Amino acid sequence: MSLDGSRDETARLEFQDFFERHHRELARLAYLLVGDPDTADDLAADALVAAWQRWGHIRDTDHPLAYVRRIVVNMCNSRLRALVRERGRLPTLGATVDHSTDGPDVPAVLDVRAALRRLPARKRACLVLRYAFDLSEQETARVLGVSIGTVKSQTSRAAAELERHLRRGTGSAADVLSGYRTGVMRPQDRSGRGA
Repeated sequence: MSLDGSRDETARLEFQDFFERHHRELARLAYLLVGDPDTADDLAADALVAAWQRWGHIRDTDHPLAYVRRIVVNMCNSRLRALVRERGRLPTLGATVDHSTDGPDVPAVLDVRAALRRLPARKRACLVLRYAFDLSEQETARVLGVSIGTVKSQTSRAAAELERHLRRGTGSAADVLSGYRTGVMRPQDRSGRGA
């Protein structure tokens, strides 16, 4: 990404540091929300471009990462709505998922991906942010721009719904998603390294 030379050097260096520290995490967030690694990479890059354009404002907020996570979530939601409009129905989104993943339990990873795609966007975002990214209820509420009560109810309902979709699984939805956070079942990037 080329940075505008008219920006002051301090802002450029701050943003470069932010980019290097958080790009991978933002791409993983997008991946867990949309299920396609190429789309996730594009959405994370687009979110970071948008963040750079507003960096003067974002860097002055209390939680710049939460602000940029929200950009990613919003872009993912927009992309999913566009796909639904293009294809006419949500189940065809499964065709966009790359099922060639390596990991300790490939069937479980694929089951989680399929089950996550079945959840409505807000429930999916609450579950991913709470369990895969280990954000607190307050941090999740800040990222999504909703109340803590909404995060609690949406997360609870999403976990129950995800568990119904996963019925075969031996662990809870929280255990399965926390595997992404701990690296046990990381989604694979195109180079074969975990995201």
